[in-house]
Amino acid sequence: MEFSKEELKKKLSPIEYAVTQENATERPFTGKYDSFYEKGIYVDVVSGEPLFASTDKFDAGCGWPAFSRPLKTTEIQEKEDFSLSRPRVEVRSKKADSHLGHVFEDGPIEQGGLRYCINSAALKFIPYDEMVAKGYEEYLQYVQ
Repeated sequence: MEFSKEELKKKLSPIEYAVTQENATERPFTGKYDSFYEKGIYVDVVSGEPLFASTDKFDAGCGWPAFSRPLKTTEIQEKEDFSLSRPRVEVRSKKADSHLGHVFEDGPIEQGGLRYCINSAALKFIPYDEMVAKGYEEYLQYVQ
């Protein structure tokens, strides 16, 4: 799935474009989904591909939405990131190649030990009661 820079600049807000296309990071505690806990799924703001379920979201206190796992590991890709002083693992959406955030090994042990620290600007929330109408019915099973 490819979009031209011009198409994306029209479709996305400036922060959504900066995060997904230029690997920016929104300031902590400023994203709309940091303290948001409604039932549904989170999709890539660029492509609409399903990424995370509300049932896997937790408050990590880090200032960004945190998830213990993606909906399907086949929907994301992980890449080594050496842009800071210590190596990290970047998380990108598979189809649109959007920068989403990073994954760390300091999540809740009882949920697998991972913390997917994701920029709100890279996500769009689909409420549970709208999932069927918006074509995400196969993901209802992940949101109990």
